[in-house]
Amino acid sequence: MDRDRADSVERARATNLVAAIAFLLGGSLFALGALFAQLGVGSQVTVNVTYLVGGFFFSLGGYASILLVVGLSGDERGAAERGRMRWWRPQLTGWLSAVVLFVGTLLFAVSLVAAFAEGLTPRQSDGWIWLPDILGCACFLVSGHLALRDAGDGPLGVRVRDLGWLVVAINQIGSILFFLAGIAAFTRPATSTAIDMGLVNWGTFAGAVCFAVGGAMQAFDNPTPTRTVVQHTHEQTQ
Repeated sequence: MDRDRADSVERARATNLVAAIAFLLGGSLFALGALFAQLGVGSQVTVNVTYLVGGFFFSLGGYASILLVVGLSGDERGAAERGRMRWWRPQLTGWLSAVVLFVGTLLFAVSLVAAFAEGLTPRQSDGWIWLPDILGCACFLVSGHLALRDAGDGPLGVRVRDLGWLVVAINQIGSILFFLAGIAAFTRPATSTAIDMGLVNWGTFAGAVCFAVGGAMQAFDNPTPTRTVVQHTHEQTQ
C-alpha cells in the first residue's frame, strides 16, 4: 500500500510539472506574440504562429490540470490504485476549475486558428475570432474564481504563505488582464478596427507574463489532495 501511495504521489508530481512547464511555455509564447504585434516585429503570420503554439501549451496545461485533480482525488476504496480513475468529479471544486480552464483553452484554439483566415469582414472576424476568444477569457475567469475558492477554503480565503494559493491568485490576475484585452479586441463594423489595439497587445502581454510566472512557481509546488477531496473521502467512509 505504501509503495502504491508513493507511486501515486510521484505521478502527481510529474503531472504537476508537466502542467507547470506547459503554462510557463504557453504564457511566454503569448507574451512574445503580443510583443511582436505591438512592436511590429515580423509578419502577422509570425504573430499568429507564435500565439497558436502558445495556445497548444495552454491546452496541454489545462488537460494536465484535469489529470492532476483526477489523480489526486482517487477514493479510499482503491479505484485509483487499481489503475482506474473517476473522470467525472463535478462535486470537486478543483475538478470544475480544471475542466472550465481546459474548455477555455479550446475556445482560444478556435480563435487562434481562425486568425489565419484572410479577407474576413468585421462581422466574420468578431464571430470567428473575437467571440471564441472572449468566451475563452470568461472561462479563464470562472476557472480562476473556482480555483481561488478551492485553494483559499472559501471565496474570500487568502493564504499568502501558501504557494498553491499564490499560483492561483497570480493566474487569476492574468485572466482579468486577458479579459480586458479580449474586450478591447472587438472589431467595430464602422471602422473595421479593434476598440483599442494597445490594450489588446499590452493586456495580453501582461496577462501572459502572469501565467508564465505562475507556471514557474507551480513547478516548485508539491500537489496534495485538496480540502474538498479530503472532506468528500471522509464522507464516504461514514
